[in-house]
Amino acid sequence: MQHRSAPPSVPVPARPRRTGAVLVVVVLSLVAAVAVALVALSAVSGSPGTSGRALWHRVAGATASTAGDGTADPATGAAAGEVPSGASVFDDDLPAVARLQPDLLDAVRRAARDADDDGVRFVVNSGWRSPALQERLLDDAVAEYGSRQEAARWVSTPETSLHVRGEAIDIGDWDAATWLQDNGARYGLCQVYDNEAWHFELRPDAPADGCPRKYWDPTDDPRMQR
Repeated sequence: MQHRSAPPSVPVPARPRRTGAVLVVVVLSLVAAVAVALVALSAVSGSPGTSGRALWHRVAGATASTAGDGTADPATGAAAGEVPSGASVFDDDLPAVARLQPDLLDAVRRAARDADDDGVRFVVNSGWRSPALQERLLDDAVAEYGSRQEAARWVSTPETSLHVRGEAIDIGDWDAATWLQDNGARYGLCQVYDNEAWHFELRPDAPADGCPRKYWDPTDDPRMQR
């Protein structure tokens, strides 16, 4: 069979080029995928400034508010243990720092000085808390998670909280928490809960024996069962 080409007077239309449009679509799709991945990672890790369903019940803002009768609200403000953004472990004027147990505070400050040599700065997200502030955080968690049982995975009662006793500190930012996870045992500082990468307590035997097994969350901790 013979194939005849198109007559010279009728040019054969060229197939339209779609390379540019396809490239734009691919680039936009990649940007969207990266953005979604970053949001998901932030929510899972609980990185500073991002709660991700309030994984990090951050206590920030040192300005006291007032109760309905005009008096200072005992559950807010620096006197109750709230801290301003970027608070340092060396801020002795903050009760959240100054009212930590002396041995814990000393260990944290020694670690902070060494971490600073590595370019890592410790930020205090929470330290000592008043019972009133702890109760407020627990009430907020119950409202958010829908039950006291679920809230207990993140916030202890005033009677059991190690923060109220000045025996726990929440460290940010994420680089600082990671640094402590890797190096804290040298100072007796241990991450206590698997689900709270920022929560550290003093374990005096850790320099020699290492940190003990972590609890999955506070509901796995016998100290929280009282």
